[in-house]
Amino acid sequence: MRDDAFHTYFERHHASLSRLAYLMTGEPEIADDLAADALTEVWRHWDRVTAADDPVAYGHGIVMNLARNWVRRRGRERLLTLETLRRRDSDVPAVLDVRGALRKLPHRRRACVVLRYAFDLPEKEVAGILGISVGAVKSATSRGAKQLAELLGDSHVTRFDDGWEAAR
Repeated sequence: MRDDAFHTYFERHHASLSRLAYLMTGEPEIADDLAADALTEVWRHWDRVTAADDPVAYGHGIVMNLARNWVRRRGRERLLTLETLRRRDSDVPAVLDVRGALRKLPHRRRACVVLRYAFDLPEKEVAGILGISVGAVKSATSRGAKQLAELLGDSHVTRFDDGWEAAR
């Protein structure tokens, strides 16, 4: 029964976890690895996951922690090796702009913007995933969206009915 439940969880959420990791790291190969690592942790702690109020948020939280650690390690590696970022020829310039701008946001702002706009999660759920207050989510999301708008310029900005701006 445990195997079947986890298999169902895996099938339903692997793509979402991988997409979240990709948006946080900007690296597709790393995103798949982080999603696999997160699912391994979900399996190891399956009793805790199923006891959680929201098992999906539990998985998202693991991905966010793994992605934050990867970004930190990667930042240290860049400082040591002065490696330049690699860009793919097949990427659309606007997509590259958004990826680059997301990388420039501090981790919490990036996490809030990605979870709120790319995953369309409510503030309360984002707060639960990140282990912060709803007010902190609102603040980080607002500041992150504003910072993205500044980094991207007006050509990639969408204004929402409530006055918030976010990158398209």
